[in-house]
Amino acid sequence: MMQVERWTGRVTGGPLEDTYVYEAPVRIWHWVTVLCFMVLGVTGYFIGAPPPALYGEAVDSFFFGWIRTIHFVTAFILIAAFIVRVYWVFAGNHHARAIFLPPLWSPAYWRGMSSQAAYYLFLRDKSERWLGHNPLAQTSMFAMFTLGTLVLIFTGLGLYAQGYGWGSTWMNLFGWVTVLLGTPQAVRTVHHLAMWYVLLFALIHMYMVFREDVMSEASVVSTIINGIRMWKDEPKKG
Repeated sequence: MMQVERWTGRVTGGPLEDTYVYEAPVRIWHWVTVLCFMVLGVTGYFIGAPPPALYGEAVDSFFFGWIRTIHFVTAFILIAAFIVRVYWVFAGNHHARAIFLPPLWSPAYWRGMSSQAAYYLFLRDKSERWLGHNPLAQTSMFAMFTLGTLVLIFTGLGLYAQGYGWGSTWMNLFGWVTVLLGTPQAVRTVHHLAMWYVLLFALIHMYMVFREDVMSEASVVSTIINGIRMWKDEPKKG
C-alpha cells in the first residue's frame, strides 16, 4: 500500500497507486469559479474604467446596464458556489480542506514548504511526490485565492449594498464593510486591488500547473478534470 504523510500528503513509500483525490463538487466548483472570474474580471474592469459614451441618448441604450447586470449575476453565482464549497470543506475528504484549512501547526508541513521552495528555486533537482497540493502551493492558494476571494465577496456585497442606501436590508447586512473601511471609495479601492491580487495569483497558478504537469512525476492538469492523481512511473497494485 502507498504510504502518505498525514499533514503534508507527501508520498513516503510503498508502490505508487493512482488515487482519487479531488471529488466532483471540488472539481465543479473549480471550473465554475474559473468562468466566474473571467466574466467578473472583464465586466469589473469596464465598471471601474467605463468605455466612451455611446452615440445618441443614454435612454436608448442599456449597454452599461448590461455590464453591471452581468457582473452582479455572476458575482452571486460565485458567492453561491463558494458557500457550497465551504460546506464541502466539512462534508468532503481531507483534500477538500486543503486550501481552506492548511495545517500550519504541523512541523512536517513547514518542512514540506521549505523543500518545495528549494525545488522551485532550482536548489533541488526533483520535487517530492505529493498526493494533493504540495504545502507551498496549498499555503499560496489559501493566502492569495481563498482569502482574496473572501475580500472580493465582502467588499463586493458592501458596494452592492451602497446602491440601496442606509436603512435598507442590504445595508443592514453589509453596511459594516463601509464602516470598517471608512468611506465608500475605500471599499471600491480595496475591491479593485483584491481583484488584481487574485488575477495575479491566477497567472502564477496557471504557470505552475503547466510547469509541474511537465516537470513533476505526477499528473496535474488531468487531476482537476477527472480527480485522479496519476503517476508517471508505472503504478503498481499493493
